[in-house]
Amino acid sequence: MQFGIFTIGDVTEDPTTGRTPTEGERIEAMTKIALKAEEVGLDVFATGEHHNPPFVPSSPTTHLAYIAAKTERILLSTSTTLITTNDPVKIAEEYAFLQHLSGGRNDLMLGRGNTGPVYPWYGKDIRQGIPLAVENYHLLRRLWRERSVTWQGKFRTPLQGFTSTPWPLDDVPPFVWHGSIRSPQIAEQAAYYGDGFFHNNIFWNKEHTAKMVGIYRRRFEAYGHGRADQAIVGLGGQVFIGDTEKEAVDFFRPYFDNAPVYGHGPSLEEFSELTPLTVGTAEQVIERTLTFADWVGDYQRQMFLIDHAGLPLEVVLDQIERLGRDVVPELRRRFEERRPAGVPSDPPTHASLRAAGSGPHFEVAPGARGESPQA
Repeated sequence: MQFGIFTIGDVTEDPTTGRTPTEGERIEAMTKIALKAEEVGLDVFATGEHHNPPFVPSSPTTHLAYIAAKTERILLSTSTTLITTNDPVKIAEEYAFLQHLSGGRNDLMLGRGNTGPVYPWYGKDIRQGIPLAVENYHLLRRLWRERSVTWQGKFRTPLQGFTSTPWPLDDVPPFVWHGSIRSPQIAEQAAYYGDGFFHNNIFWNKEHTAKMVGIYRRRFEAYGHGRADQAIVGLGGQVFIGDTEKEAVDFFRPYFDNAPVYGHGPSLEEFSELTPLTVGTAEQVIERTLTFADWVGDYQRQMFLIDHAGLPLEVVLDQIERLGRDVVPELRRRFEERRPAGVPSDPPTHASLRAAGSGPHFEVAPGARGESPQA
């Protein structure tokens, strides 16, 4: 099973000191966080994509390529790549280029984003978000699987005999996760193609998370990709680890109370009760995270958000150390103990896909109906 961390790249004031890092400092901190994740044995580092303050990661592939040059093992991904406002031609080029630079150590998560104004900034209509996601991804699949693409759709200019360069490394298109927190159509899309489905459940109760993953699993099986429990699932989570629960809560509370994303709302205790947020000891984080599989079934990737809300870099690096030393080894062991036979431990990687050489991943339209899913 893969474990990792993801960042949203927010530039947030530290409520305990009143200091706000510069954009350059935040970018440097994100790099150090990725390097620390590899050092302690985590499997994945993922960065978000944002085009508005107070966030800095507007060019994920630039940053991931830089990190790839400084690392040897860790898988590099996104959380999320905007499939609606980015041109699929540009996505095809940039992530295939990153494949070559990283030696295949990358995949990506596609999503629609959660910032409405981004759509008009890039000449798109937010009311067409789902149709954009469906059409753009189908074109992206063709660009990574057909050497010459002639195509016409609704949302961009036609292509005539177009070849995307560079071609995917080893003829293996990057593995794709479809990230959604509330849209059944995206779960359907992931299932149709046999891709991964990622539910970033940091703001959601377990009932909602289970419902969304359940839709994906049922449709994955209906399209003939395998049993429902063999579908490729990833989850988000958020933790803050202390030597004691009181120490963790007392330290994290001012950051929680003032966080732009959820501050000034429910209390820390209420939010922890309703969502997967776990603030406590390493053992409490282990026990809580293990319950996720009770909600959604056994899954393949667990990502944690630990670097936002103005937390100082030295604190974040300590949290990564605790994850790698005290939490993840035990989670690996206990998740695998409970995993049924025939359920994948890991999502597809470049190496496993290259070894397979064929299958739904290599097909443009692998769904049972032989046509792209409808919005």
